[in-house]
Amino acid sequence: MISQNRSNNALVVWRLLDGKPGHEHQSLGLVNAMQQRLAVQVVDIAVGRSGAGWLYLAAGVWPAGKQLPQPDMIVGAGHATHGHMLAAKRAYGGKTVCMMQPSLPAELFDVCLIPEHDQYRGFSSFIETRGVINHIQPVAAQSKDSDDVLIMIGGPSKHFEWDELGVIAQVYDLVRKHTDVHFILTTSRRTPASFVSAMQRVRLANLTIIPIADTDKDWVQTTLARVSSAWVTEDSVSMVYEALTAQVAVGLINLPAQGNSRVSRGIATLIDRQLVTRYDPYGLYRQYMRPVLGFNEAGRCCDALLAHFSQSSAGRRLVSRLT
Repeated sequence: MISQNRSNNALVVWRLLDGKPGHEHQSLGLVNAMQQRLAVQVVDIAVGRSGAGWLYLAAGVWPAGKQLPQPDMIVGAGHATHGHMLAAKRAYGGKTVCMMQPSLPAELFDVCLIPEHDQYRGFSSFIETRGVINHIQPVAAQSKDSDDVLIMIGGPSKHFEWDELGVIAQVYDLVRKHTDVHFILTTSRRTPASFVSAMQRVRLANLTIIPIADTDKDWVQTTLARVSSAWVTEDSVSMVYEALTAQVAVGLINLPAQGNSRVSRGIATLIDRQLVTRYDPYGLYRQYMRPVLGFNEAGRCCDALLAHFSQSSAGRRLVSRLT
């Protein structure tokens, strides 16, 4: 039960949730970073249909905000949160932080956090992010206690062609050539059942398969915290950035791109910057597989966000009383 009053003069952040884990991990990463820097009271609020938010905005009300502490900041990820964010601001005030490039004018929000691969060229207040912010906590290499290697498999997507046989061949070749390493393979909600069945028939002694159905919500975060490297199918962009944030060496299992999409551009940028490397059958990836230190977009964007708000008089009042 959230108190109607502020707790210890903390920054009050309303985090609007649309029920999609990927979106909620983005906003969780941001508010966790805030809590590491400031006294922050986070209020999680589930929103319903996006259409209801627009009706509330037009009426100047937002019923979900009743009995809650007044917000300093309203954060949302996902299109379903946008109307609700604007309605909440009109009814109760607070700064709106949209964690994506919205389909409506970005100028409607106080700040937008927009991935650089979206190539936004508007005039709103925005912070460019390297990929998608996530809730993974960086773990120093000396703190890792396992030599295991994690393999994370995606599935069919609109940005990459799903080449099941090609993925199986790359995984088989990688595992077979490193018999001294224990590999843990996990899947995602998009992974076809046929892929899991095929991999289970391969029977490699140094490969353990743990489908997503056999994991809990913290399994990936916990596993990334202890492994030193990870291989990810390149359609699984969120998992790529989660692995980078966890400070593990990241390799890509190759898939053909479907055109020049924003997602494939983002992957190409990571390769160009030598933050990740592609699998190749000759083992050239060994030269480039290394952890990327300091890749923490949640923390970096939190600092940029607070700095941005401190530039306005209202923002200075919001931040200065907490620092």
